[in-house]
Amino acid sequence: MRIIARRTLHEFWIQHAEAKSPLEAWYHEVKLAAWSKSADVKARYPKASIVSNERVVFDICNNTYRLVVVIKYKFQVVYIRFIGTHAEYGRIDAKEI
Repeated sequence: MRIIARRTLHEFWIQHAEAKSPLEAWYHEVKLAAWSKSADVKARYPKASIVSNERVVFDICNNTYRLVVVIKYKFQVVYIRFIGTHAEYGRIDAKEI
């Protein structure tokens, strides 16, 4: 999978150092993945929340942080839409962001 934009993750872990290792691990695993449907995501990340056909929410650092992505399976692209604390996540609409 091609991930756009890694910079978002990097900027986040500069502010939240404890998120660096989990986000790097997520990035490297997803980069090697070849998902064709949301069931493929759930098979690897059972705790991920499938919000819609293309939107997925991942728990980072034991649910301290939330990562919202849009996955274009046909093109093998993952777009990072949001990374933030659980409280910040509560103030957004994961279907719209």
